[in-house]
Order: sequence, then C-alpha cells, then structure tokens
Amino acid sequence: MNNVNQGLRNFKIIVVSILVLCISACSDPVTYDLILRGGTIVDGSGGEAYQGDIALNGGEIAAIGDLVNISALSDIDVSGLVVAPGFINIHSHGRGEALPTAVNMISQGITTEIMNSDGYSPVDLNAQFDSYIENGLALNVGGFIGFNSVWAEVVGIENTRPTQAQINQMQNIIRAGLEAGAWGVSAGLDYVPGYYATTEEVIQILEPFSAWDVVFTNHDRVTPESGYSSITGMTETITIGEATGLVPLVTHMKVQGWEQGRAAEILEAMRVASTSNSEGAVADVYPYLAGQTEFSSLIIPSWALAGGRDAMLERFQDSDLRARIITEAEESMDLRWGGASGVLVGGQQELTDIMNTLGTDSHGEAVVRILEEADNSVILRFGSEEDLIEVMQHPSISIACDCDAANEGENVHPRYWGTFPKVLGEYVREKGVLTLENAIYKMTALPAKTIGMKDRGLLKPGMAADIVVFDSETIIDHATFENPTARPDGIVSVILNGEFAYIDGAVTGIQTGVVLNRDLPL
Repeated sequence: MNNVNQGLRNFKIIVVSILVLCISACSDPVTYDLILRGGTIVDGSGGEAYQGDIALNGGEIAAIGDLVNISALSDIDVSGLVVAPGFINIHSHGRGEALPTAVNMISQGITTEIMNSDGYSPVDLNAQFDSYIENGLALNVGGFIGFNSVWAEVVGIENTRPTQAQINQMQNIIRAGLEAGAWGVSAGLDYVPGYYATTEEVIQILEPFSAWDVVFTNHDRVTPESGYSSITGMTETITIGEATGLVPLVTHMKVQGWEQGRAAEILEAMRVASTSNSEGAVADVYPYLAGQTEFSSLIIPSWALAGGRDAMLERFQDSDLRARIITEAEESMDLRWGGASGVLVGGQQELTDIMNTLGTDSHGEAVVRILEEADNSVILRFGSEEDLIEVMQHPSISIACDCDAANEGENVHPRYWGTFPKVLGEYVREKGVLTLENAIYKMTALPAKTIGMKDRGLLKPGMAADIVVFDSETIIDHATFENPTARPDGIVSVILNGEFAYIDGAVTGIQTGVVLNRDLPL
C-alpha cells in the first residue's frame, strides 16, 4: 500500500482538528459531522477493497464515495490506511467490571461484543444490561441467555434428571431471555452442570424456540464415552440445532488432541447440516492453539464435580475415589491436551515443572494436589496449525476472541489483547492464508449475519458508525502467554457510534456504547 507513512503523519496532524468546527477553506455549507478521506475501504462484504471517502452524521454512516466537494465539521486524511467496520466479537465472557473502559477490546478494533457465552449468564438479562448502562459502556454489548445457568437455577448442580415441571420452568426463563433481546441460547455442555443434560433433554428444552430464528451456540461436550472426541462433541451441537430449528453455532472451534488433522471431517458435517441457515451450521474460531478455563472444569471428571467444590474436595479424601479421579484426569489430559506438557497452570507454570517440585511422576496426582489448594485458571494446548488454518478459511466461520473487556495488567490469555490484529498481521499479511477482504468479512459482516444483527458489520449509508482505521502493513499482535496484556500495533483509530474511542494508541475515554438487543420475531 502506498503513502502509508505520509498517511499516518497526516492523520496525527489533522486529527487534532476534530475540535475545530471546520478546517476546509471552501465556503460551502457544512454537510456532515466527519469525513474520513482517501482511505482504502474494506466494507465488510468480502468484496474488493477500493479508495474512497466516508461521511458520518451523528451515529450513522451518511455517505460513501468521492466526496471531494463536500465539507464537514471535521475532515481527516486517512490515505494509505484501511477503513473497515468495527470488529464484532460474538464470543465474550464479559464480567462487566472493565466495560466502562474496555481498553483491550477497543485497542484491537472491537466495537461490539456479544456476552454470556459457553452457557453462563444471569437469568435476568434486563438487570444485567441495565447495570452496564448505569456504569457506562466503552463499546456496544449484547448477550445470549445461558443454558447452564438456567439449568443450575432450576435443576441445580447435581446429576439429576429434570421433571416436566422443571423443563417448563427452564423454557420460561429462556423465553424471557429471548424476549429481553438475547441473540440466542448459549450452552457449555462440556461444563457442569450443562454436562449433566442429555442431548434429548437439551432438544426438548429448546424445541419451543424454533420460530425465533436464533443461534444455539455451544462449547462442545467432549466425553470419556466418546474417547474424548471433539468431533463427536461438535456433531452433537449440529444435531441439537437440526432437531430444534435453532442455527447450530460451534463456538471457539477446535479439533483437539488425538483427532488433530481431521478438520475436514467436521467442516463437511457443518456444510451438509440441515438448518434454517443456507450455509448449514456456523462457527467461530480464535487464532491460537491453546485455550483457557478453570483448572478443574475440563480435567476432573464430571461425576467428581457434582455438588460443587466442597463435594469435590471430600471425594479427594476418599482413597478409592481419589485413585479413580487421578486415573480419569490423566486420561483426559493425555487424549485432549497431549498429557502434562499440554497444561500451563495459572498461565505461567508448566504442570511438568510443578510435578518435579511436588516429587511425583503422576500428572493426575499433581492436579489433585493443586486443586486441594485452589482452583486456578489453566492454559490447555490442544491443536495443530494446519487444522486452525483450514477452520479459519471455511466460509461460514467467524473470527472471535473468546475474551471480554479486561483491566490493564490482568493475567489472561493473549487472545484478550491480540486476536484480531494477530489474524490481520500473521494470517493475512505474513502467511497469506486469508485475503484482507475475507478476514475483515469474518470479523464484521459474517458475525453480524450469524446472529442476525442488521445495523452493524458493513460500511454503507444508514449503518451504525462503528469504524476501525488501521495500517495493514504494520498491524500485528504482541500479546504472548508470558506477556498476555501487551498491546497490538497498527490500529490507528476506532470510531464508536460516530465518536472517536481510540486515537493513535490511546483510548479517549468516551462511553458511547449501547446495549444491542435482537428484534423479536413477528
């Protein structure tokens, strides 16, 4: 791309004039609030990039094209830079505390996050989002209604079968969530207590919502009965979607452990799925080969988690149960994460090093001893680069970070600070496995289409003015597992609902984010 350095210099100089009423020397009447001039427009549709100007009025895109004779209150030269829709993250575990600033999200170009993934949400979504509005929003938010939380509310955290009355009660809570504007139902069938729901029970609970045209997004259930097959788990997600009429969304898609190299198998199952979506099943993916969760969640067998932490610790004290837990935990680690070498405790300590410190050659025993002290977060290594690229290239798979707004200095997975710049820098520019236009589509219009969002994800008149401006020649992530909060390079500015949220490496502190609710069916 030509004139990049000059474009950056121009941007830094001219952006100061945002507070000036008009910098144009012409006498034409002011028409727009802001014009971004001469950028390379990647509009989110997947179509070819082109040069042009973008005019904003209030919180909307007003015009796109050659606006050379049109004036604005603020006029910024972005030649040599890419102008794209703000990125939409459809997999967020937002806790809410950092939403007033959302530095990690804004600094990688994210303007919208859809919260309550993997089955966990408040059962009262109105109260959840009212509290966020009261505290201020540095980006737009929406949410799913969480299946696991609904199950826990009604059935509890023991492995028991729900009565018909309880199924009706769960349906009522889910209906209330959808009526409150939820973008779908999220589940984490790999996590207790969602793990205890049978496939048939999940289908029965969700069947009344077939006409809502929403997604069923699920952290796939990987069980010992399937030999810890992630493909079987993802297939279950598709099956539930087909049976209920909800669009199956395989979330943070990954081909794990012993099944590496078989991405094509599940991608074909997605393509031929019988769903209300013309593209079959859909999915999202992040560009890392390791995930993060609580230590006990995916290593300790589900039966040993029933009743909560205190019940688990009691089972640890029973010698027979302890031996069984250790054996099954080792099997899980071996088949899903490649053994002890696939486990990074607290994001910082290798499990193999902890084993040496504890003087044990049993990784299951080491896990139990660690959990007797505390339930840490854990990084779990799971996959292959070849599978990741094949998944990212699939036409119905969005980019998502599996992250949320986090405060500075929090020890988290590098995806919290680097996901979107990593894709654009490493997988577009350096490796060339995605085109710039296709990558932007997977970050904007595709996630919007996946969940049914109509006013964001594209640059065209009438759409919300969520925009990211970046340098395609320098954009790159810097966050690592050792330094997970390092900021990316290359994001020049972010506009949120028509106002600058990020300029030249710093957030502006505005709180123009809004709560986005899904339209109710007619």
